[in-house]
Amino acid sequence: MTAATAPAGLIGVLGGTFNPIHNGHLRSAVELLEQLDLERLHLMPCALPPHRAAPRCPAARRADMVALAVAGEPRLCCDRRELGRAGPSYTVDSLAELRAEYGPRPGLCLVMGCDALLGLPRWHRWQELLNYAHIVVIARPGWALPGRGELKDWLDRHRLQSAVQLRRAPAGGVLLLELSQLAISSTGIRALRQAGRSARYLLPDSVLDYIERHQLYTDAADTD
Repeated sequence: MTAATAPAGLIGVLGGTFNPIHNGHLRSAVELLEQLDLERLHLMPCALPPHRAAPRCPAARRADMVALAVAGEPRLCCDRRELGRAGPSYTVDSLAELRAEYGPRPGLCLVMGCDALLGLPRWHRWQELLNYAHIVVIARPGWALPGRGELKDWLDRHRLQSAVQLRRAPAGGVLLLELSQLAISSTGIRALRQAGRSARYLLPDSVLDYIERHQLYTDAADTD
């Protein structure tokens, strides 16, 4: 893809361990496509999380499950770029790569949860993120913005009031967005597997079949 052929609209990036991907992730992905009118949403499995222990399930397996989960939606794609890099998976490096691939025209939107936003000052080169993309924060019930400090000042400088503003520049803004919250968690799915119980209807059948075929999440340690 060259800058001349890249779409001029909005491209989304949703990272995570996806250990495993489930219907809550997928429902959020579809709502992001619709509410932001995204051309494409990259679901990007994190190979080696910088701020937590690496999942016991190999990154390649987790990426395979993401690819299976999004196979029926052409605007969703599994982005494996972090699996090919040595060392911790730094988001700023992935955004820099995506910006180079898409060129300067489209807006990039890095999607994260409110808990990730609150921990942003611990991220590698976090203040460079807005050089490459906007940040879209998924608000959750009972969550509040920081009331003081460096992160509050940063949000005050960059916060956007509506999704329309994402299209006025390719990067540089922070938008809060409300999505449906399904009570599904990867931790819960792993616990069900370890207990020998069914996780059907919490994640796509194709993903569950993959988990069962490869006997994933059957060890008690996999519930961590």
